[in-house]
Amino acid sequence: MKHLLKKYREEVLPKLKGEFGVSSVMALPRIVKVIVNTGVGRVVKDEKLLEQIQQDMSLIVGQKTIATKAKKSIASFKTRQGMTIGYKATLRGKRMYDFLDRLISIALPRTRDFRGIDEKSIDKSGNLTLGVKEHIVFPEVSTEHVRNIFGLEITVVTDAKNRQEALALYKSLGFPLKK
Repeated sequence: MKHLLKKYREEVLPKLKGEFGVSSVMALPRIVKVIVNTGVGRVVKDEKLLEQIQQDMSLIVGQKTIATKAKKSIASFKTRQGMTIGYKATLRGKRMYDFLDRLISIALPRTRDFRGIDEKSIDKSGNLTLGVKEHIVFPEVSTEHVRNIFGLEITVVTDAKNRQEALALYKSLGFPLKK
């Protein structure tokens, strides 16, 4: 599954080089990391469901996830300090490109009522943040054993200098952007 990395090196870099009029490929924007996280919500008390969420998320991202803990107790949310309230993973290198390849080519087209990623999801620094409502759109998760469905927040971080550079990078990589 080195399609996206190969595409970036062979097609995207030369295209962006000509588009921006840059002589060095090091001056071109690139994806630095992808952060995937989820909140556990109301299943915070059920240890078996927490374990299942962590396993499913680890399958999706291809590495072990880190539990995010509550910083302070909030009575209205029924959380205590130190309680697990979510899971996150930071992907870099090969795992990052593999995940993005699966996201673009498999997961997003499988999503119900998906019409493209809104360009407003890209901030002024060029980072893209999107949400996936159901984790079962990823092929690694077996839908037969799923007891509860959770959503994911995915943030793609670039080293682009501005929003336009990042937009050109995402479009040339094949992200399904809509206007």
